[in-house]
Amino acid sequence: MPDRKLPTLDLKRNYARVRNEIREAVDKVLESQHFILGPEVKAFEAEVASTLGVPLAVGCASGTDALILSLMALNVGPGDEVITTPYSFFATASCITRIGARPVFADIDPDTYNFKVDDVLEKISPKTRAVIPVHLFGQMVPLENLAPELRSRGIALVEDTAQAFGATRHVGGEIQRAGGVGDVGCISFFPTKNLGAYGDGGMITSTREDLAKSLKSLRVHGSTETYFHETVGINSRLDEIQAAILRVRLRHLQEWNEERRQAAARYALLFREAGLMEWVRPPVEAPGNTHIYHQYVIRCERREALQAHLESEGISSRVYYPLCLHLQPCFSNLGYREGDFPEAEALSRDCLALPIFPELEAEEQEWLVSSMEAFYRK
Repeated sequence: MPDRKLPTLDLKRNYARVRNEIREAVDKVLESQHFILGPEVKAFEAEVASTLGVPLAVGCASGTDALILSLMALNVGPGDEVITTPYSFFATASCITRIGARPVFADIDPDTYNFKVDDVLEKISPKTRAVIPVHLFGQMVPLENLAPELRSRGIALVEDTAQAFGATRHVGGEIQRAGGVGDVGCISFFPTKNLGAYGDGGMITSTREDLAKSLKSLRVHGSTETYFHETVGINSRLDEIQAAILRVRLRHLQEWNEERRQAAARYALLFREAGLMEWVRPPVEAPGNTHIYHQYVIRCERREALQAHLESEGISSRVYYPLCLHLQPCFSNLGYREGDFPEAEALSRDCLALPIFPELEAEEQEWLVSSMEAFYRK
C-alpha cells in the first residue's frame, strides 16, 4: 500500500478552517430548540437571494427536490417535454420523469461539457414546457443565447445549479450568476458541493415573485395553513441546523472558490510543463465565464489504465459520468440509442475527475502530474 494518499476531496481539511464558527452556529440552534423552518432558514434564504440578486429563495431538502418542486410550481406534467443534457447526474432527468413529463436530450459542447444551445433550440416542439440547462462542474451555460428565445415562446428556463453556486458569466458589461437568470434555479447543498451542508439540503431561487407562494406551499405538502391543503405537494424542508451551517460556509465561499480556481490554473500549467498535452486535455473555461471547478474533469487517453496507475500510487480519481443518461436502462422507453449524442458519449469514455478542493496543496498536484507523466512516458 502506498504511504501517501490523495483523495479527490478532503472535507476534514475544510472543516478544520471553520470548526469553531460551525460549532457556535449549531449550538445556537440547539439552544433555541427550533429545528424546522425557523429563523436560520429564513436568514439563509435571504442571504442566498441577495447573493444571486433574485427576489426569491426557498429552502428544501435536496437539489433533487428543488428540481421536482420547480417543475411542479411551473405546472409541468404528463404530456409535456423538458429539454436537457444527456451528460449530467441522474437527478436532472429523473425529476422530469417523476412528474410524468418526458426528457428530451440535446448534445454537448466537447470543450465546456455543457449542452449546445443551438441543439436545444432545434429540439423545441409544441410539447416543450421547460428547458433545464446544467451548469456542469462549475461553469455556466451561455444563457444569453437561450433565455430570450424561451421567454418569447412561453417556455420555462429551469437552471440546474447543483454544481455551480458562485459561478458567474460576464455578458454585455453585466454579471450573470448561476441560479439567477432563469425562471428558477435549483441548488444542491450535498456535502461535496462547493457550498456543502453537513447532510442533505437544497434551495430554489427565482426571478419570479409570483412563484413564491406556490413553492413555499409545495414544500410542505401543498399547505399554506396547517392542515389545509390547496394542492398536493411533498415534504421537503431545509432544516435549521443545516441552514445555520450553510450560513457560516457561505461567508467563506468566495475565498474557497478562488482557491479552487488557483488549483485549476496550477494543473493546466503543470500539464504544459510536463509535456502532457499530447495525452491530456484540460477543461476549457469559456470566454466570459468564471469557472468555480466543482470538479476538475480532464479528457485523457487510456483512461482506465491511467486511473488504475494513479490508484496504485495512492491518488484517487473519479469518472463523471460513465454512462450517459439517454443510455441508462431505466430510460430505454424514451427510444434513444448509442450514437444519438456522439459528443456526450465520447466524453463519457475519456473523462476523468482529478482531486480538487480549496486546501489542495501545490506539492500534491506536482506529485499527481509527475505520476501521470511517468504513466504516459513509460
